[in-house]
Amino acid sequence: RLIDFIIHKEEIDGPFNITAPLPIRMKEFGETIATIMKKPHWLPVPSFMLHTLLGEMSILVLEGQHVLPSKAIEHGYQYTFPAIDHALQNILSHTM
Repeated sequence: RLIDFIIHKEEIDGPFNITAPLPIRMKEFGETIATIMKKPHWLPVPSFMLHTLLGEMSILVLEGQHVLPSKAIEHGYQYTFPAIDHALQNILSHTM
């Protein structure tokens, strides 16, 4: 939806951060999925394993990047599911 919004708003130009408005850490993402699916969240992956598998990209998973969709919000974009729990409930309700 956000990409479509950007394409059809003629006054928008330049780079855009296409991300959710409420950033979370990977741990919270996993815990939220586990809660919604009513499954335990008990499988932590040691950082050395991620580094071995992903190399430098492991930094994105381990440390993350705090990015906000400031431009989207400034141009009036309305998120259907701004919070992760509602977004995941919607996604998982169509796949379970």
